[in-house]
Amino acid sequence: MDATAIPPPRSPDVAPPARPRRSFFAYASALLGLLSVFGVVCFHFPELLTSKEFRAVYDEGFARNLLLVGLVAAFALGTLAILRDRNKRIATIGVGSATLAVLLGGTNVQFDAIGQTPYALGLDWFVISLFFSALVFVPLEHYLGKRRVSPLRPGWRTDLAYFFMSHVLVQFILILVTASTATITGLAAFPSLERAIQSLPVWAQFLIAVFVADLAQALLHRAYHNIPWLWRFHAVHHSSREMDWLAGSRIHFVEIVLTRSVVLLPLLVLGFSTPAVNAYVILVGLQAVVAHANIGVRFGWLEYVLVLPRYHHWHHAREQAYIDVNYAIHLPLVDMLMGTFKLPRDQREWPQEYGVMKLETVPRGIVGQHLMPFRRRKTFDEFVD
Repeated sequence: MDATAIPPPRSPDVAPPARPRRSFFAYASALLGLLSVFGVVCFHFPELLTSKEFRAVYDEGFARNLLLVGLVAAFALGTLAILRDRNKRIATIGVGSATLAVLLGGTNVQFDAIGQTPYALGLDWFVISLFFSALVFVPLEHYLGKRRVSPLRPGWRTDLAYFFMSHVLVQFILILVTASTATITGLAAFPSLERAIQSLPVWAQFLIAVFVADLAQALLHRAYHNIPWLWRFHAVHHSSREMDWLAGSRIHFVEIVLTRSVVLLPLLVLGFSTPAVNAYVILVGLQAVVAHANIGVRFGWLEYVLVLPRYHHWHHAREQAYIDVNYAIHLPLVDMLMGTFKLPRDQREWPQEYGVMKLETVPRGIVGQHLMPFRRRKTFDEFVD
């Protein structure tokens, strides 16, 4: 072998070259550019790509203004990243996507009255939810986070894929959940109890609904942890190695349908009014994000009243002493009644590590994780780390 082809040995005093830092501006530009493309496509095909239920909470003017903000921000942040010579490829994706969105019509796309279709993808729900979630929680976790974790932490692409799946398929999830609960509800209706509950003020129905739904979910949640074949599905959720607002999205599709069905079933059987159930659904969406968020604020006595980040983070702790505690998602009272409440007395104490106890049992990526519960293999070479 030619000796000149062998690189000289590295001096022990010479540090290896540092990995280039990721530019937040570049990735933000790429995200906003792609969301802008999705937004324009929604304007072109509103019947197929937007959710009827979600369209009821915003108007066309709001959607067009939001699209304009996304386009301007994508161009500005991408251009700034390119000029700074930081992650130019990623920044180019942002600028290029925003350009494509403009060429497809931008904020000027016109459409007729939106017709009715039996099925529709909730692409509008994904775009708007991701935009505002990132806008609120990225800076919040930066300034109030317990751990210094980049939004572009390992596994963020997988969690973003889960976020996309759960939001875009929201219509189909609702159909599956409704179908799975409607038959049982019809057989188990209690007219007198239903009238008694609906005679209460909506705020009282809401509080009772939160307790009833949380108790049902906590019981199922504990079953996920103690029944091996159910754990195979739930292990996907616990495989996140960092906790932040996006980590809570990592849930197997089967678990989403099963959990929503079990939680909504008692609410429908007991006859809670539609406003009370809708208010509960809004609370679920907000608290699920907050409970997983990387927010290190001390809440004092409030931690014993509401499930807040530190409470749920201990449920995700990779520690043997915490593998069977803190199942509630709303009220610690539920865990107190179940005998599964546990928190360190020192509010400064947080988990040192997150994830399943046996990392090799959960593969990487959304596809592998969705197939994992149905495979005979118990361990994987490419696993979450």
